[in-house]
Amino acid sequence: MKKSALLILLITVSSLTFAQTAEENIKKLDIELFTPSPPIANYVKAVRTGNLVFMAGHGPSKADGTSIKGKLGADMTVEQGYEAARIAAISVLSSLKAEIGDLNKVKRIVKVKGMVNCTADFLDQPKVINGCSDLLVEIFGEKGKHARAAVGMVSLPSNIAVEIEMVIELEE
Repeated sequence: MKKSALLILLITVSSLTFAQTAEENIKKLDIELFTPSPPIANYVKAVRTGNLVFMAGHGPSKADGTSIKGKLGADMTVEQGYEAARIAAISVLSSLKAEIGDLNKVKRIVKVKGMVNCTADFLDQPKVINGCSDLLVEIFGEKGKHARAAVGMVSLPSNIAVEIEMVIELEE
């Protein structure tokens, strides 16, 4: 075997050996997933069909039941909205884990829809929803890269700052 081929093989094997799983990355990032609260209306938080899971919209809810509320462009900064989107992603992942048992079963984050509670002249919805997208890549690596929509809303339920929906593909 040529030295270059052997080197590539060794690098590949060593990177597979030391690759972090989603569950390990969550611990490393000091993220605490929580038991999700029941839905607030007539719906379910997750629907599985085949190897896809469609997650209902989740706001920036914390384990203690509180949520981040406010309107971007009026009483919240982009940085505060980014943090709210990150927390909303943790809420979605908490519900996903409750549904599938182990986040290492995730094959790919397929789609994210991020809705931002904002004023009509607020134009930085993508910067806000990056809070969710960045976290997904930190946790899942390449599997966390997804198609996305980031849109502004005149209001969201209970004045939450953001709402996140996801479609996730699971390993078969």
